[in-house]
Amino acid sequence: MSESLMFPETPSIRLYDPLGDLLGAGDGILTYIYDDVAKLSGHACPTVAGGFLLVKRALEELWGDEMPQRGDIRVTVYGAQDEGTNGPISQVFTQLTGAAAGNGFHGLGGQFARDGLLQFQPTGEPGFRFERISTGKAVTLIYDPSGIPAAPTMGEDLGRILGGFADKNIVTRFRDAWRERVLKILADEGRSTVHRID
Repeated sequence: MSESLMFPETPSIRLYDPLGDLLGAGDGILTYIYDDVAKLSGHACPTVAGGFLLVKRALEELWGDEMPQRGDIRVTVYGAQDEGTNGPISQVFTQLTGAAAGNGFHGLGGQFARDGLLQFQPTGEPGFRFERISTGKAVTLIYDPSGIPAAPTMGEDLGRILGGFADKNIVTRFRDAWRERVLKILADEGRSTVHRID
């Protein structure tokens, strides 16, 4: 692991973006690691890790051994935009897949549009549907990190920190435990946290 990285370089996501290729972002082949989404979010947490792992699994399901194509993905979040962690996790989806809500890129000459490719659909059922637009192939996934539990001290420690009466040792213990859980979720690579439901 490079000293400049906050988290390991694996797992990683590699895909091709034809818009990036056209507009001079190298050859359009992009590799994302967890540091990229942590920087976008401004923090690392189980939700941000879950967004990364959900996209990784979806691309594997929809493209197999082929190179996935950024911009050829439609994402449906089952639930309202402001429900639970749907807002933050959808921002990870947008960064990695290009799929954006109405405020996304409108395209060039009718091509490469990304707006409207991410939608929220209140259904009462959890899940995230990823569709490969060019083929219509789709997969619905859920994310549940409960199998990788938080350290038993974390809840009480966080309460003390937010209440303003935690000493340096408590802050350090909380920070280390939080980071350790995120690292365990990433190391698992979705095997016990990401599940296909369709």
